[in-house]
Amino acid sequence: MKTASLDFEEKMHMQGFARVGGLDEVGRGPLAGPVCACVVVMPEGLQIAGVTDSKAVSEKRRAVLSVAIKEAAIDYALGWSDIAEIDEKNILQATYLAMQRALENLKSPPDALLIDGLQGKWQPDIPSIFIKKGDAASHSIAAASILAKTARDELMLRYHDEYPQYGFDKHKGYGTAKHLAAIREFGVCAIHRRSFLKKVHI
Repeated sequence: MKTASLDFEEKMHMQGFARVGGLDEVGRGPLAGPVCACVVVMPEGLQIAGVTDSKAVSEKRRAVLSVAIKEAAIDYALGWSDIAEIDEKNILQATYLAMQRALENLKSPPDALLIDGLQGKWQPDIPSIFIKKGDAASHSIAAASILAKTARDELMLRYHDEYPQYGFDKHKGYGTAKHLAAIREFGVCAIHRRSFLKKVHI
């Protein structure tokens, strides 16, 4: 499996930035559960084999890589936005809020930031570059995507214990046929995004 490169990180280091963070989020699309963002600051020049876009890595492999990332990272932190915030603010604003919280949860802020996606209305207070498909192109963003995905999946497994009838252990809240069928049968639960369900034919 291809490993995300250090090209963007190296360019930032060459410009004099010492602590370069990668920022990504997971959970924008599901019908249930929160959105999770993560920032990871890796040591300069360190590349962990197999670290790439979390969607391209198996669940078992993500678990192994997440341990390696946490052990190697200079710093990392998660930020969350809950179901109420998603419904009240909309998913984009809730995602920005989760990203800001992840930054604020670091022990100390990075000097510069690499962010997955296209620039929107949210802009951090530090030098930042937005990278399209950055979770496959930047090693630190890929590392952040793996930690965010692992953390959110673990949370959805705990929700499965609470609401086993929906199958959150399988689809993690995404709108699969089985998930939609469960909503039709059992109705919504406390972690469903009402604003999303209004747009889905159930």
